[in-house]
Amino acid sequence: MSEHQDGPDERHRRPEGVDDKTVEALGSLSKALETTERARGSLYAFHQLTGGADLELDRAVRLLREAGHPEWADKVETEILGRNIIPGHWTFQIVEAYDHTYYRPFQELERAAVDELAQGRDHLYEAEMKEARRTVGHPDHTARP
Repeated sequence: MSEHQDGPDERHRRPEGVDDKTVEALGSLSKALETTERARGSLYAFHQLTGGADLELDRAVRLLREAGHPEWADKVETEILGRNIIPGHWTFQIVEAYDHTYYRPFQELERAAVDELAQGRDHLYEAEMKEARRTVGHPDHTARP
C-alpha cells in the first residue's frame, strides 16, 4: 500500500496552497472553540445543579414546616426559593445569553474560517500530527478507521 493510500483520507488532507501557519491558526481556533464547548458544558452543569438545588428547597420547606419551624420554612421560601442567580436572571437566561452572545457566533466564525481557508476540511492540524506520530504498518497506528 502506498503512503498516500495509507495516509489520512481526503477530508483530512491539507488542500493545495494552504500553508503551515494557516493550518496552525485553524488548529488554534478549533482548540479555542473546543475549550468553549467545555465551558458551555460547565455552564449547563451549573444550570442543572442550581435548578436541582432550588427544587430540593421545596422538600426543605415542607420538612421545616413538619418539624414545627414555620418561620424558617417561610424564610427559605421567600428569601431563597426561586431567587435570581444574578439580578433579573435565572440560570436558563444566563445559558441563553451565553449561547446567543458568544457561543453561536464563535461556532459560526470558526466554521466560516475553516470553509474559506481550508475548503471546509476540519482537524487538519490534528490529522497532520497523527500522521507524523504514527508508525506506518503497525496495526494500532492505522491512518483511517
